[in-house]
Amino acid sequence: MRSAGFNRRAALGLAIAVMLAVAAGWLGIDRWLDAPNASDSGHVRVEIPVGQPFSVTAQDLARHGVIDHPRLLAACARLRGADARIRAGEYDVPPGTSPRQLLALLESGAVVRRSITIVEGWTFRDLRRALERDRALVQTLAGQDDGAVMRALGEPGIAPEGLFFPDTYMYEKGTIDFAILRKARERMRVELDTAWRSRARGLPLESAYQALVLASIVEKETALPSERARIAGVFTERLRSRMRLQTDPTVIYGLGPAFDGNLRRSDLERDGPYNTYTRAGLPPTPIALPGAASLAAAVKPDERGETYFVATGLPDGSHEFSRTLADHERAVARYLRRYRKQTTGH
Repeated sequence: MRSAGFNRRAALGLAIAVMLAVAAGWLGIDRWLDAPNASDSGHVRVEIPVGQPFSVTAQDLARHGVIDHPRLLAACARLRGADARIRAGEYDVPPGTSPRQLLALLESGAVVRRSITIVEGWTFRDLRRALERDRALVQTLAGQDDGAVMRALGEPGIAPEGLFFPDTYMYEKGTIDFAILRKARERMRVELDTAWRSRARGLPLESAYQALVLASIVEKETALPSERARIAGVFTERLRSRMRLQTDPTVIYGLGPAFDGNLRRSDLERDGPYNTYTRAGLPPTPIALPGAASLAAAVKPDERGETYFVATGLPDGSHEFSRTLADHERAVARYLRRYRKQTTGH
């Protein structure tokens, strides 16, 4: 009987010891989970690929110095069921992040958001180059011509120029380049429709697309916000009076890659669909990506009866506006005198 009692007491003591050891172990793990990362390397960016087991992710985190016990982190994540909730993507891990905070971050899906800026006045060619240069985007457009791109957007046979709204677009690493194009296309559709519905009465424009064409010319003619509506007013007056627009940016666009930075008289005299010196009316397509301000100017021009403008040659990039040819010629003479003085010193 004494032997049986002894065995029971020994078993009970052993069980208590095991329980105490387990409790101490869990207490130690709990303290570890709340211990801040001692790394002094600042924010660490880590990437979790799609479908990667969390055990591999934990090893990657250890290599980046974010944690010191990857197997323990993987075990804790598995016990909590967190490993199944962790979302793939890039994460910025702040300094001092504890393992518990790290798991919460990875479960939250608060992945790094990148951005790409489509600049006002860019051409569609410029836009495609920017997409190609962004290595965080998955490249799917390489080798596809503009026609193929527009077919993929559901607009076969439509020229792409001017159809994408310039702005900064946010995305996550691994987004396909086409998704940025689609987002910019939908945004331009909304912006153009909104502008067209608010247009002034009596404009010599037959459609929202013509307003887009005009806005693209305004975009290329001036970078001064204060001048956009007034320049649109000059072109509106010319269209209404059936005068040729005679704007250099359309000719330059028509020259394409052949333009070497020097617009010659022969270029102005050579007929083509974008030569507004030889052809009346608007060119067949936009010549650039216009922003919201240029869209607003095209549909609500500041009309003052002016039909001419020329650069002043001042550092602010401003223009002088005229109603008559005689006044315009005097403004041109003033510009030339200023230009000669700037280039020759007298």
